[in-house]
Amino acid sequence: MDSSPSQCSTYVRGLFDRIAGRYDLLNRVISLRLDAHWRQKAVAAALKGDEKLVLDLGTGTGDLAFMAGRALGERGKIIGIDFALEMLRLANAKKRNDRQGQKTIFLQASALSAPFRDRTFDAALTAFVLRNVADLPLFFAEAHRVLKPGGKLVSLDMFPPAGSPFSALYSIYFYHLVPWLGACLARDRAAYQYLSDSVRTFHRPEAVAEMIRQAGFKTVSIGRFLQGAVCMHVAEKAQA
Repeated sequence: MDSSPSQCSTYVRGLFDRIAGRYDLLNRVISLRLDAHWRQKAVAAALKGDEKLVLDLGTGTGDLAFMAGRALGERGKIIGIDFALEMLRLANAKKRNDRQGQKTIFLQASALSAPFRDRTFDAALTAFVLRNVADLPLFFAEAHRVLKPGGKLVSLDMFPPAGSPFSALYSIYFYHLVPWLGACLARDRAAYQYLSDSVRTFHRPEAVAEMIRQAGFKTVSIGRFLQGAVCMHVAEKAQA
């Protein structure tokens, strides 16, 4: 795969289009059903309930968007964007069967050139997206641009745990068993090998926090789950 940002984005978009139909199942299996719990933590950290407009960056099949919708008041809306069309088709199919579906709008768009005006959103969330982004500083700069002053950005993602006995067990599970599960359940070992490799080579949580600060956010905190295998970054845009 070419290492240029445009080629990386094309590869990742095609990968997620391929696995879209089994994406939710594999998430539940790989995370031992903890992924929904982590998403709820992200929603609780981002939203007070009185927000009028919320953005889900890299919405995928919409799980995080629907959770956020349930946390919003009657007038709240959430827009989920993703560049993978097959993921969005599944999100829209779920929307028709979700009680809070009327609060959600799904758009095909890139988070690196978000099609929104400055200071549009009260909050922004993203889950398990950062490792697939070709230009993280631009991603965070765009999130900062579209947030209103005082708005929060909350991000969940996987990181390689270090410095604990758990890291050895994690390595066996995530770097060896997960690609096998991808081959068995999604019939796409290459896609889940990419997933494992993306975690192995990803930045440390502290480095991601520094990128968020460099984008202009005034405060950044890091919450850790599974001894750091999953981290939640919570950032706030300064008041005007």
